[in-house]
Amino acid sequence: MKESYWQATAGPAGDFPALDHDLETDVLVVGGGITGVTAALELRRMGVRVVLLERRKMSSGDTGRTTAHITMMTDTKLTELAKHFDEEELRLAWEGGQAGMQIIRSHGEKHGIDCDLTDVPGFLELHAGAEEKDFESLREELELARKLGFSVNWLDHGPLGRAAIRFPDQAKFHPLRYLDGLIRQALNTGVEIHENSPVDEIAGDSATCRGFSVSYKFVVIATHVPPSRGSDLGADLFQTKLSAYSTYAIRAESASTQLPEMIWSDTADPFFYLRVKKEKGRDFLILGGCDHKTGAMESTGSAGAALEEKLKEISDDSRITHRWSGQIIEPVDGLPFIGTDGDGRFIATGFSGNGMTYGSLAAQMARDAFAGRENRWRKLFALNRKTPSCIAGYVKENATFPASFVADRLGKPQETSADLPCSCGAVLDFDGGRSAVFRDESGLLHVLDPVCPHLGCIVRWNETEKTWDCPCHGSRFNATGGLIAGPAVRGLSRRDEDQPAVNVG
Repeated sequence: MKESYWQATAGPAGDFPALDHDLETDVLVVGGGITGVTAALELRRMGVRVVLLERRKMSSGDTGRTTAHITMMTDTKLTELAKHFDEEELRLAWEGGQAGMQIIRSHGEKHGIDCDLTDVPGFLELHAGAEEKDFESLREELELARKLGFSVNWLDHGPLGRAAIRFPDQAKFHPLRYLDGLIRQALNTGVEIHENSPVDEIAGDSATCRGFSVSYKFVVIATHVPPSRGSDLGADLFQTKLSAYSTYAIRAESASTQLPEMIWSDTADPFFYLRVKKEKGRDFLILGGCDHKTGAMESTGSAGAALEEKLKEISDDSRITHRWSGQIIEPVDGLPFIGTDGDGRFIATGFSGNGMTYGSLAAQMARDAFAGRENRWRKLFALNRKTPSCIAGYVKENATFPASFVADRLGKPQETSADLPCSCGAVLDFDGGRSAVFRDESGLLHVLDPVCPHLGCIVRWNETEKTWDCPCHGSRFNATGGLIAGPAVRGLSRRDEDQPAVNVG
């Protein structure tokens, strides 16, 4: 996968050993992103033993592939959330974003983390080509936000010249420098960290990792997407409340524009989002958008082209320095799922585009759950909450699974690997069977089972990121089959695992 700007400009917090022995702990945290590390730090401060396990390297996940807006504004507009939640719940949801913002500010200041944490205004602006109904919808958003008690202002001309809502006191930062600062603080307080330590199974009061057992009193699953639990129907049904979306970003430098330092998004669907930093007479822009369900776009290069076109509209003299993609997990009703399941696991997922704030809030909710304390967001974000009004969206999002499951098996794969270029992959008819085939830069073919180990869909090749993506529930794998993101808990199997990749070029 392409390196993000954050990954290119943040030093590692350290090297941590892979788990190589059985152990016992009070709390096990699974996942080394902003949610997991913040939770580990909050729980360790209670004086209990905390062990954190990360599948890959620390800071390697989606915390470093975001655009890192720190905001109370949910990706799903208030007027849309109002179809599923009452006004008190709406107020509480945005107050949760505010609480997450304050947690980040508090950690940054208390620990002296140098992460370019900056307060800026946020804007929601009409998209290019907006119609009268879009104008009225924006007005409704403003009035509802005001009714709920939030400070917002109407602008006839926003930063890009169209009607907009201005939200004061939002923020932006360098997410990996912040996360690395938290990791160092967690180490200083005694959190035990192991990376390259994938958790294979979580059952009862223990987990298995690399063949070793980790027993615990409390477990926090902070893995972006909670892993599948095989034959556990309830766990797999929970996955149907979540949809994985791929999102794209570019960073560019420009001669000074007329834009203020800010975070910004528009009302398009899917919408664009932007952050601006001004320094030494130049503007540094990070533009994101073009979201689509993971695995659903045949040519992901078109997303990059659309971002470039939008960038030219904003600043026609900009120079792109970095391109990357990430993944966001959309909940069926627009709000995250944070809390304990029936088996005592604490799960935090479905943050949509608000992972920085809701991930930070989830850490404090995990602390309160462990301590048996009431938390004002517990009911609103509960894993088992019922939202009957979301049924149409639920059916729409989950229609991908049976459609892809059937269509990919009935469709005829490409016949041969002879024309497959280097650094490319495709699902081919290889040696009489359907295979996911990747030709590396040296010309060697890597032949994989194309069936996602989660629920059996056929993966698809992502030409931009050089990954295999599952169109059903969003699991992602690297070019040679290694697991990048769940809900799958293992990678794609090699065909003839005892054989090396074959050179047919």
